[in-house]
Amino acid sequence: MKANQYITLMDTLARFRLRAEARRFGLGYLWWLLEPLLYVGVFYLVFVLFLGNREPGFLFFLAVGKLTFIWFSKTINQAALSLLHSREIMAQTNLPKHLFPMAVIHEGLYRQGAVFVFLLVFIWAAGFTPDGVWLWLIPVMLTQYLLIVGCSLLAAVLVCLQRDFQMLIQLGMVFLLFMSGVFWDINAISNPTLIFWLETLNPLAVLLDAYREVLLRDSAPDISKLLFINLQAVVLMGLMIWLYAKLHFWLAERAITQ
Repeated sequence: MKANQYITLMDTLARFRLRAEARRFGLGYLWWLLEPLLYVGVFYLVFVLFLGNREPGFLFFLAVGKLTFIWFSKTINQAALSLLHSREIMAQTNLPKHLFPMAVIHEGLYRQGAVFVFLLVFIWAAGFTPDGVWLWLIPVMLTQYLLIVGCSLLAAVLVCLQRDFQMLIQLGMVFLLFMSGVFWDINAISNPTLIFWLETLNPLAVLLDAYREVLLRDSAPDISKLLFINLQAVVLMGLMIWLYAKLHFWLAERAITQ
């Protein structure tokens, strides 16, 4: 399959998924924004009203962390089931198997595009004036996208191997929710060794802090850390593409028989 055909088919599958999801709910595409906003609202109530967090600007700190974390967690949770949900198509065609998780990733990219537009307007309206520093959002978002691709391809293979991995992946996202600095500032940790291992083992914590550096602190992110995450993501993607090629027929058989 040629690259342009692959991209066209991936985009078509993503759009079909988006339309199908929108038709299931009365508010349709509005849920792209309502769902993440409700998440932010719930956590804001818990941490500010119930737990008494009085840090200035916590709402914006929380919004940046949560709205960027959702892109990662929701896409991977959905991509994990992409091969199983596409078993009927795989039974009738010989398409590349990584096309199906990639279609889910592309769907998530459409949805997150709307969320990012809202987030930027929200931050701007709150008094955080956009300037040239905001251009750093492009490499930060690209880095997160590459990380999502690598992790999503891996998640789809694991769930195809054994359905139980679906539960482990969902639990892993809950663990990352609390370990990635969505509610707390990684810079507040005083132990440099702990920070080093946290950032090395959890690149998502680096990415969330990078978004806040750009949007809330008006400074450039740490380039060396972003490059390291890119290296990790590219290596993982390369391994996954090789694995999908090696397991091309096995993945189809496994998905169909589950």
